[in-house]
Amino acid sequence: MVLVRGAAVALIASGLMLGGCGGLPGFGGARPAATAQQAGIGVNAFLWRATLDTLSFMPLASADPWGGVVNYDWYTDPRTPNERFKATVFILDTRLRADALNVTVTKEVRDETGQWVGAPVAAQTETDLENAILTKARQLNLSTAR
Repeated sequence: MVLVRGAAVALIASGLMLGGCGGLPGFGGARPAATAQQAGIGVNAFLWRATLDTLSFMPLASADPWGGVVNYDWYTDPRTPNERFKATVFILDTRLRADALNVTVTKEVRDETGQWVGAPVAAQTETDLENAILTKARQLNLSTAR
């Protein structure tokens, strides 16, 4: 399922712009502790917080801090009302590592009858989102090391 390069940039830019706007209800607004693991979270706390911050512009469907899975519901950019996206983020480790993160994106477009149909997502889209989350996680890690 593919995302056009321009839409991918808009998706990431929107997330990065809104990433600093505060926490989500129920997930605490406080910065993570200096250690990679917090009580009650089974995955890397920096990756967890960075995921929630980076993709905060998308509606949150479910979040499992022990299993490390964050599901986002359909998001439609107002500039492209005939396409929508949803994402799932898997945090796979307690360490802050590039291979501890996996993002999957699903795209649908509205056909001529008005029905939503699956569409391919550019491979780079998922990598760009992973990199944005990793960058934010590293920033969070550095900010707590001072």
